Amino acid sequence: MIVLGIESSCDETACAIVEDGKRIISNVVATQIPFHQIYKGVVPEIASRKHAEWILPVVKQALAESNLTFDDIDAIASTNRPGLMGSLLVGLTFGKTLAWTLNKPFIAINHMLGHMYAAHLQNDIQYPYLGLLVSGGHSIIAKVNGFDDLEVLGTTIDDSVGEAFDKVSKFYNLGYPGGVIIDNLAKNGNPKAANFPMAKLDKGDHRYDVSFSGLKTAVIHQREMFWNQGFEVNNENMAAAFQETACKTLVRALMHAVEDTGLTTVVAGGGVAANSRLREMLAEHKELNCIFPPLKLCGDNGAMIAGVAYHFFKRGDTSPINTTCSARIPQFKRGLANLEAHGRR
Repeated sequence: MIVLGIESSCDETACAIVEDGKRIISNVVATQIPFHQIYKGVVPEIASRKHAEWILPVVKQALAESNLTFDDIDAIASTNRPGLMGSLLVGLTFGKTLAWTLNKPFIAINHMLGHMYAAHLQNDIQYPYLGLLVSGGHSIIAKVNGFDDLEVLGTTIDDSVGEAFDKVSKFYNLGYPGGVIIDNLAKNGNPKAANFPMAKLDKGDHRYDVSFSGLKTAVIHQREMFWNQGFEVNNENMAAAFQETACKTLVRALMHAVEDTGLTTVVAGGGVAANSRLREMLAEHKELNCIFPPLKLCGDNGAMIAGVAYHFFKRGDTSPINTTCSARIPQFKRGLANLEAHGRR
């Protein structure tokens, strides 16, 4: 079964064609980064306008690179939540219209399920496992029981880790996107240059939760308070020390989940899963089987949407043409990505 997947939840216009939830036939991503760099962050109005301008050419390019026609496509999928409302509407409306015009089944997909599935595209992974879903909008630790069943154990109580990277980068005028820039700067810095604070959430109901607001504030407004003697106060050392603390925060909460669930397979997803220090830190835990998507599948892409949509389609689970989109997921709970959360009937 061949599925065409469309992703437009933020600032990437993406379309991919995937066979049987595994084989990526084509994968096209048009990035809007140059249009948002001047503002040091994503401007929703610009993002939605660029999606409207690019969605047709991107879909056409994905189809051309696959050497297939629409007759070869069995189903069409689009992201419908969470994300920027205007951006979501472009991809969802285009996908539904295409499916209706071609008389093809349509599947609306939760963006978070797509990120959690990305590693499955190139790996055979058995359920259940612990999922570490880290991006610009989310920081989630979950027990993943199936492709549509994320039992959320912990999440951020304030900022997401990706948001913290972007805001620190913006404050120091380092550029956008902050995650990549800080990761690269940190390679020439010393993580021991500063002892930035970690939120104390290692007990009780917040054992699996994370927090980055205090860390962000310390790095932006109070960094000299935490600087160690003998280290130069520069961007490279700041980036290394900040990144080290951010990654330790994630790994600490994750290891609590490993200890309590007994699960030793960890699958990462989302843009921050590309962070080199996070990958190194998890690799240091030899008792874990850590699986990451390839770098090109960590960011937003259509392949992860088409991949997970295949499993819904195979199960006979499609979405009505009046499916809507939502900027947020109402609440985190067991069955986060169940049918109701997708707007299906």
